[in-house]
Amino acid sequence: MSTTAETRTVIENYIRALQAGEAVDRRTEFFTPDATWTLAGDLPTSGTWVGPDQIFHGFLPAMLERFDLTEPISQEVRTVLADGDHAVAEWTTRATTTAGEPYVNDVIIAFRVEKGRIAEAREQFDTAYARRLLFPAN
Repeated sequence: MSTTAETRTVIENYIRALQAGEAVDRRTEFFTPDATWTLAGDLPTSGTWVGPDQIFHGFLPAMLERFDLTEPISQEVRTVLADGDHAVAEWTTRATTTAGEPYVNDVIIAFRVEKGRIAEAREQFDTAYARRLLFPAN
C-alpha cells in the first residue's frame, strides 16, 4: 500500500507530465503493466482499457483525434485529494474540437496507486456534452 504522500506525488507528477505533453513517452513510468483506465458512460471510447499500451495507444488517441491538435489542450487542476493508496483529481479540460468548437469539460478521476505507479483510474465527465461536441454522428 502506498502512503498518502506517495500517492499524491505520483498523481501530481502524472498530471504535470500530461500538461507538458510528456505522459505518453513516460507511460511505463506512471502505470503498472496491468493498469486499468475506465471511462464511464456510453461514448464510443467508454469502457475499460487495460495496460499502458491500450491506454496510450487505444483510448487516448481515440479521444485526441476528436480535437484540433494545432490548438492547445489544457487541464486546469482544481483539486488533488489523496488518502492512502487512493487519490481523486478534479480539473477542467479546455480544447478545440476538429469542428472548431471550444470544448470545456469538468473531469474527475479516481486513482489507485500501487508501489509508486497508477494501477487504476476511473474517469468521469459530462459524457452527454462530450457526445454532442466530439461524437455527433455516433
